Amino acid sequence: MTKEKFPVTNAVRFLREHQVEFIEHPYRYEEKGGTEVAAKALGVDEHLTVKTLVMEDENKVPIIVLMHGDREVSTRELARVLGVKSITPCSSETAFKHTGYMVGGISPFGTKKQLPVYIEETILSLPRIFINAGRRGLLCEMSPKDLVRVLNPITVRVAR
Repeated sequence: MTKEKFPVTNAVRFLREHQVEFIEHPYRYEEKGGTEVAAKALGVDEHLTVKTLVMEDENKVPIIVLMHGDREVSTRELARVLGVKSITPCSSETAFKHTGYMVGGISPFGTKKQLPVYIEETILSLPRIFINAGRRGLLCEMSPKDLVRVLNPITVRVAR
């Protein structure tokens, strides 16, 4: 049985260029299945999966938020922490414009535009994480320490 080969994504290129050790995990993507489907397909706890969310403030300034797969972002708390009036998710089209990735395949690595990255603080205490590798149906397993080294994210406590 041969493993399906995926074209190299910008995220994978970025990780290789920054000498990040990671393991690619392809899975069968399901529209609107999210991290629950990915975690089940890979046989891991959904809490270890990290979703990459593209959001914007009331002035349309975009940011990336990294959150546990089984948690939601309190946009009210995030806005308070950032000192802005409001934070809302970007549309699929806007997220693509900023990242170069389609919703369901958005990775914080190798984005089209460099955006500020915010990460739920508790993700950093996990031994390994599973995060999108730049296409639908492909996660990469890595150490959160490497994510911090290459992205220098700002930690927040906004999970609910």
